[in-house]
Amino acid sequence: MAEPLLRVRNLRTKFKTERGLVSAVDGVSFDVDAGETLAIVGESGSGKSVTAMSVMRLIPNPPGRIEEGEILFDGQDLLELTEQQMRAVRGDRIAMIFQEPMSSLNPALTIGFQIAEPMNVHRKTPWRQALDKAVELIDTVRMPDAKSRRDAYPHQFSGGMRQRAMIAMALACKPQLIIADEPTTALDVTVQAQILDLLKELAAGARSALILITHDLGVVARYADRVAVMYAGRVVESAPARTLYEHPRHPYTLGLMASVPRLDGDHTQRLIPIEGSPPDLAALPPGCAFAPRCKHAVDRCRTERPELREVGPRHMKACFVDV
Repeated sequence: MAEPLLRVRNLRTKFKTERGLVSAVDGVSFDVDAGETLAIVGESGSGKSVTAMSVMRLIPNPPGRIEEGEILFDGQDLLELTEQQMRAVRGDRIAMIFQEPMSSLNPALTIGFQIAEPMNVHRKTPWRQALDKAVELIDTVRMPDAKSRRDAYPHQFSGGMRQRAMIAMALACKPQLIIADEPTTALDVTVQAQILDLLKELAAGARSALILITHDLGVVARYADRVAVMYAGRVVESAPARTLYEHPRHPYTLGLMASVPRLDGDHTQRLIPIEGSPPDLAALPPGCAFAPRCKHAVDRCRTERPELREVGPRHMKACFVDV
């Protein structure tokens, strides 16, 4: 078996707050194989985005800090690199697409310049060639009239067009890994599907691995090869996507599935919400963080914290009970 392209082990990222230290990412481990799409899913505040920002070494310090763990990318621990060495990795071998492109694109620079810049910085491509290549990339992400689009500014683009520009930037240096953090949050449903189809297709064409961070289980079903479910800063279940949908084994995953509308079966079936609210990360309970909301919880769940254990081929869960 080939080594995973990305191997994250026991990652812990904490933030100093007025109420004390908050463990936003608390012992997270997962692998991503070359060419694979891993979806990281969970409610808001579960630690998905902080995990992605930790992999990119973009945690603001202060107040945040990666306290512990390994992030092995192509055999190299990213946490051991200097900031200058890490800048050489970002945008070249690993690219990230953020939730809101207007906060990531520079409003004072043309789209073409921003797409060309990674090629000039990382690959030393002369500006004229890089700008010509930017036109090709704009065409690749299916924006009409690519040459004029190259010379336009972000405010002249719709939300969907800006996200296409972000995809073009991410693909500029043909990265080994693309991290997409809720890339369609601000877009309407039809545009969401177009962007995700495009992202998956282009990542596959470039043979890039893809980490897709989302709260949408419908997205997971359609685009992911494997899934990691996060709750309160921890991975509580991970499995191949088909396995997770057919045989979810953690009560939280079951709750997520039950709260999603289905197009097949009885359309009159009521959605079942997960009772309660996500926990306060500054004051987590002593046992399983999900226990206060879990109808399957037993006494052990309230005093001991379950670790991930294997429950099937490539299927892990952090739970004491069988559901």
